[in-house]
Amino acid sequence: MKLGQGNAVKNSQPTIPAYNEAQAKEDRAICDLLKKEIENALPDAESKIWHGSPVWFLHGNPIVGYHKLKENVRLLFWSGQSFEEDKLLPEGTFKAAEARYTQAGEVKVTHLRRWLAKSKRIQWDYKNIVKRKGKLERLC
Repeated sequence: MKLGQGNAVKNSQPTIPAYNEAQAKEDRAICDLLKKEIENALPDAESKIWHGSPVWFLHGNPIVGYHKLKENVRLLFWSGQSFEEDKLLPEGTFKAAEARYTQAGEVKVTHLRRWLAKSKRIQWDYKNIVKRKGKLERLC
């Protein structure tokens, strides 16, 4: 089974490298590039497969992740709408924003590094969203 294509792997804890390896060649190149840049920018973050996708957390709060969609790889910043970056598009009803890629060459590393720097400074408290009954509070 290929991870990231809607198939679940039962009774196992997939790793981020396994997730990336399961992707088609061009998608794997995108995922590997994103993983490398995220880990360089957020060395203290915890990373894991969360809801089927690679996600990085600071103090239990989801910060950034990516997911293989049918036609592209989506990079998601949970607090990205507050970054005030026109290349990040709003996603969902909270504060998340995304960028989508079909080729590794589309990833502008200078933009990605700027967004990752902002992700450390600008955070909304998704960790406690259930406890606060769907209300987000700004952490920093």
